[in-house]
Amino acid sequence: CAIMNPHSFDMMRTYHAFNALHGIDDHCMDYITYVENHAPALSSPSAVPVKQVQQAENGTMLQTAVEKGLKEEASRLAAEALQSLPPLDVISKEIVPALNHVGERFEKKTLFLPQLLMSAEAASSAFDVVRAAMQENRAVRERSHFVLATVKGDIHDIGKNIVKMLLENYGYEVLDLGKDVPPETVLETTLRSNAPCVGLSALMTTTLPSMKETVALFKKNVPSIKIMVGGAVLTKEYALRRRCYGKR
Repeated sequence: CAIMNPHSFDMMRTYHAFNALHGIDDHCMDYITYVENHAPALSSPSAVPVKQVQQAENGTMLQTAVEKGLKEEASRLAAEALQSLPPLDVISKEIVPALNHVGERFEKKTLFLPQLLMSAEAASSAFDVVRAAMQENRAVRERSHFVLATVKGDIHDIGKNIVKMLLENYGYEVLDLGKDVPPETVLETTLRSNAPCVGLSALMTTTLPSMKETVALFKKNVPSIKIMVGGAVLTKEYALRRRCYGKR
């Protein structure tokens, strides 16, 4: 046993960090809670008082469930919300604002990666409930095809799934290629289905080159097809620059 002062912030931060790094702390939640509760003691300029963090969590019960990563609660509350709100309103007024709030807190470093991933899982559970409701009410008539894919090397798809759900609700037949999709596969599927538009998603900065490669392949072979890009790390400036790669 170590001889240490449990009231020492540095010692306890080391203790919680050890548990998190060695898999003793499930989802790093003990570490996250400890750091959040002692945010004013951190030397980082991005640290904020605990009061601000608590105020940022205010919202509806469904939004709170998504932000806290409570999958079962998010599913149950989404089903309850559908009793009084149309499916699209549940998405636009409940789930999406919660995800935006999570993203803002992640950027400000008041929320951490394990929490971000848990929030994404909770949002996916809520989306599954909403998607089922949409499929029950959706008209049988389909419009044109739409190809969606998370680019090669990236395994995140919650943003793509949101777009897919909205497109299907408006009658489009979406060909979802899933995650970690090579550029050639996206191109082949698009040509085979005669889809006029493609949506590409990337969450990480390390996978943006794959998005660039996919866009360049389309510009070279089928420049007439429209391409939409999206993802947490994408900016308008970056997206506009990628539009020109086929001409360089």
